[in-house]
Amino acid sequence: MTTEKLLIAGNPSIEHVGSHLYQAARAMGLETTIYDVRMAYQGNRWLAAAYWRIARRRPLRIGRYERGLLDRCVETGVSLVICVGIAPVTSRVLVELRQARIPVLNYLTDDPWNRSHFAPWFFEALPHYECVFSPRRANLADLKRSGVRHVCYLPFAYNPELHLQSPAEREEPPDADVVFVGGADRDRVPFISALIQAGFRLSLYGGYWDRYRETREYARGIVPPKAVKTATGNAKVALCLVRRANRDGHCMRSFEIPAMSGCMLAEDTEEHRRIFGAEGAAVLYFKSVTEMVEKARWLVDRPEQRSRLASAANELMVTGGHTYRHRLATMLDRNAGSSVVPGQVSH
Repeated sequence: MTTEKLLIAGNPSIEHVGSHLYQAARAMGLETTIYDVRMAYQGNRWLAAAYWRIARRRPLRIGRYERGLLDRCVETGVSLVICVGIAPVTSRVLVELRQARIPVLNYLTDDPWNRSHFAPWFFEALPHYECVFSPRRANLADLKRSGVRHVCYLPFAYNPELHLQSPAEREEPPDADVVFVGGADRDRVPFISALIQAGFRLSLYGGYWDRYRETREYARGIVPPKAVKTATGNAKVALCLVRRANRDGHCMRSFEIPAMSGCMLAEDTEEHRRIFGAEGAAVLYFKSVTEMVEKARWLVDRPEQRSRLASAANELMVTGGHTYRHRLATMLDRNAGSSVVPGQVSH
């Protein structure tokens, strides 16, 4: 399908999916605008917090954002809108866009049933999307029960311009035994603490690791994507933990780590096995804290195996159609009606 003009309602920061899709669209030659969802959250933080409580978890400037989005659609003559995640777009605006014959898709990067993201107004909006693409199989049936017409499973991906690094670009010696990139969710701390107690050298990137006494020494903070790529490729092992509150079967790092030529030790999930195959083909899996520590030690002690796994996973990324350009092409094809029929759930 050729979409002449596309608008993406997302976060344009370089590390976000909205930005990845925008870059992919431009690379495909599509005339594309990204409309920054952060505008809906601007304003006095105390007023925003009060409005969040009394207005069913709505962003303070959601009305202004929606009006601006509608105006932008009219001004640019867009033929398709893609909302990323729990975008600040209500059912009223989705109805207006449909009446204007502008289809709206959603790439639902977070699980709306996660209590941290739960917003009643968003559930009212869900049935008005033409199609909702979810990177988690765990909520496909829930989305159908919520009235979504077309529900499709669409995994995360990687951005070649930001994440791709060949095995030859990795530096030696490794500057950490294990690297982890992601927020310090409370249920992730036991995994990291076990690695610390086992004597591994760690580097932890992402928010809030400095809040926990046991992880503070290893916290490296939030760093630019280029630094994440270097740290991932240079570590002996790159740990991949899914987000349980989001019911993840995989996460963004599931694709970014192998693209960066990291040697990945991943949680054992059905989705990870569908992506990377059997144990030892491209990654190693673990189901418990104890198994994670044992396999991390096995990898740290075996540089040849680390190199083999990192190269195999990187090759899978490069040849397997796992870029955000591939994901965007899937959305455009399905919007054209090539493989979506009423009532279909794609698995």
